[in-house]
Amino acid sequence: MAEYQKHLYMIVFPINALVASQLEPDKFGEHYTVGGEKHYSGKVIFAEIDIEYRNKTCNIQKYLDLTVPHEDGSPKKTKFIKSYGVIEDIDISAIQKLHLCTSNGKVLSLEPSEYTAINEPGMIRTYQEITPLENLVLSTFDQRDFGKYITTGTDSKGAPKICFTQIEFDIDHFLKSNKQSEIFNIDLPRVNPYRMYDSIKELRNIPDKATKTVGLGSLLRDLSFSYLRHGFWFFSPTDYKFFPMPSINDLENKYYYWWKHVR
Repeated sequence: MAEYQKHLYMIVFPINALVASQLEPDKFGEHYTVGGEKHYSGKVIFAEIDIEYRNKTCNIQKYLDLTVPHEDGSPKKTKFIKSYGVIEDIDISAIQKLHLCTSNGKVLSLEPSEYTAINEPGMIRTYQEITPLENLVLSTFDQRDFGKYITTGTDSKGAPKICFTQIEFDIDHFLKSNKQSEIFNIDLPRVNPYRMYDSIKELRNIPDKATKTVGLGSLLRDLSFSYLRHGFWFFSPTDYKFFPMPSINDLENKYYYWWKHVR
């Protein structure tokens, strides 16, 4: 019988689950989008977790032991370990890679980086929380301060750990293009342009206000990966890890086969 390497995957979108699998990342993403009987129609984001990682809240070893090939020799595709609140159980240091899967099953793997992003004081950024929260948030915090704020600075709008990304959204262009309009337009799916406009004005007019929630649902279901700026952040109160998106040049050259499916 064939030997297959076992993997621990934490799905971070569209659900948050911990899964054991004998599929490599490209095959795992393909299975969840186009290859399975219960496939999900849309993009999937999942992280590779250190196969040696263990904790007291997830019976990881039990399910890894059950992750064995089928009688016909084919690999065990998925063995769910936990399907709720997984990110709170995983140490940030155990997250090794992040995989972005398009709706037609093409996977791009991201490595972590010490570099996070250029800090521009006072700039309003558009953050999409991915898990366990799914809010669309405007903030004058840079990425590190935003992660710290969500995990330690607020009880009412925070979480012990969080994964989020930043959306490429030209605020100045949005304000200018709608300044004289009776009917506002916005280049983001399912976002109320009037709510966005008022939220931006509020952050600019109230110096002490640093965050403003624009929407309660995730845009990732309808938003292309091409709209994402910088990459993805995982934060806890004591640690963080950043997975940068490749540059446009690299996407158009090194990763063109993936890139052509996301625009």
